[in-house]
Amino acid sequence: MTDSVAHIIIVTGMSGAGRSTAANALEDGGWRVIDNLPAQLLPSLVDIATTKGSGMNRLAVVVDVRGGDSVEELAPLIETLRVETNLRVLFLDATDEELIKRFESVRRPHPLQGDGTLIDGIRTERTRLETLRGYADVVVDTTGLNTHQTTTLVFDTFRSDDSADVNVVIESFGFKHGLPADADIVGDVRFLPNPFWTESLRDENGLHPDVSAFVLGQTDVEQYLDGLVLMLGATLRGYARENKRHATIAIGCTGGKHRSVAIAEELARRIGEIPGVAVTRKHRDIGRE
Repeated sequence: MTDSVAHIIIVTGMSGAGRSTAANALEDGGWRVIDNLPAQLLPSLVDIATTKGSGMNRLAVVVDVRGGDSVEELAPLIETLRVETNLRVLFLDATDEELIKRFESVRRPHPLQGDGTLIDGIRTERTRLETLRGYADVVVDTTGLNTHQTTTLVFDTFRSDDSADVNVVIESFGFKHGLPADADIVGDVRFLPNPFWTESLRDENGLHPDVSAFVLGQTDVEQYLDGLVLMLGATLRGYARENKRHATIAIGCTGGKHRSVAIAEELARRIGEIPGVAVTRKHRDIGRE
């Protein structure tokens, strides 16, 4: 290999979780995308990518179970390639229930179900990918996300990957819809008065200026945000020292429409002012009832 450092993303994860969507988002972001490359050919591809003038210094490689033994062969290669390149592993995931719903909606069998059931195929794949998931730098849980939301999340995450010390997703959610599976830190803002009970605000969401003003104007909000930013600043600096380059901070209220959205927006603004931190906003449940 030459001295040229290649930036490489390995895209993998559960079938139906959004690998193709993620690959398209990366391609839109200027990455050269190669689909279904056998793991044993990855070192040769990296040699080409690191050759001066190759034009492949930003490379995304999609690996899935259709590659057979390549999934098992990939794990030891990752350790080697981390030394030689700027390598990141993106793992797309979703709950079993979500994957079943997606496969049934397109009326296609799971690639590993064989003569068994759909859930048999999903469980087989999850077991096969368990070790590889542990190598992931970024785990994106696409449960409840549509194609556009997944595309935006992946695009924004890796658009700033080269420049930021830590890439942070600030995600609002509703506790009644369940905790985000990929959250590193969870904040609870159900202690704040709910705009839902104010008739003029009920049908709006936390992005509306009147809802935001209502939430941010409550007693103790400023103290809560100041303390949260202070804690997160120390945490994110620690993440950077430990080479943890991605974090998801989830802020929850009851339904995920009013309080959590307003607080997440303000938190994202403040966290974004921390040097070396790039922020992406995600409002998981803003459109749900």
